[in-house]
Amino acid sequence: MRYQISGKQIDVGDALQTHVKSELGETVEKYSQRPTDATVVFSRNAHQFLCEATVHLSTGLTAAATGHATEIYAAFESCREKMDKQLRRYKRRLKDHHRDRSEPVEFDAAGMYVLAAGDADQETEPESLSPIIVAEMETKVPTLSVGEAVMQMELAGAPLLVFRNEKHGGVNVVHRRDDGNVGWIDPRNIK
Repeated sequence: MRYQISGKQIDVGDALQTHVKSELGETVEKYSQRPTDATVVFSRNAHQFLCEATVHLSTGLTAAATGHATEIYAAFESCREKMDKQLRRYKRRLKDHHRDRSEPVEFDAAGMYVLAAGDADQETEPESLSPIIVAEMETKVPTLSVGEAVMQMELAGAPLLVFRNEKHGGVNVVHRRDDGNVGWIDPRNIK
């Protein structure tokens, strides 16, 4: 597994990098025998350290976790425990996923745009209803079943996931609702 361990305005020493590689590698290997790479970023927020970890699996799924504590090693351990809990919850589904799917998840390229936020304090209407594009990027849209999409959304800790439904090839969205349930938007199911 490839590791990218870095710090935002923090020097990440060799001892911490070795600790992260051994502990995170052990955690991920318990539940997934084919991880490809991991990105771990340490930062500081006032008096606390923040650790953000993202692990990409060979199937195309991604697991993400965040931890924080007053010490940097404790922040990593908090993050590792959250990652362990997520992967443990989905262990059976991850294992079944490997058996059912002989090929890795396919990804299609898609455009992604960042729009400028409107001024909430402004009482007058904007001059134009066309928002200002701040950035243009490329993102990847996975081809998944609905169950896999829900699992991927929860593993990544994302509020929503856009995916291509493997049954009919249409673009779908799963999202976490305010009531705690998961919503599924499938434009093709309208009758």
